[in-house]
Amino acid sequence: MESMINFPQCQQCHTGVLLPFSDFGGQGASVMFKAWVCTNPDCFFNLKIRNGDVYVNERVTDAEREPRPVR
Repeated sequence: MESMINFPQCQQCHTGVLLPFSDFGGQGASVMFKAWVCTNPDCFFNLKIRNGDVYVNERVTDAEREPRPVR
């Protein structure tokens, strides 16, 4: 039997669901659920934790479309 994970519905658009993202902190430790992002591409709702502060709806960019810095 497969278990299903129910993610919370986006309270901004009520269409998408919020997916959690993890990352690594400044010292290299794993940070679980550092960000939550709506799956609706027209919504762009996001919630992020950075240095203990919570940021809501920061600008979201498509990494494929952004020019890469020259090194």
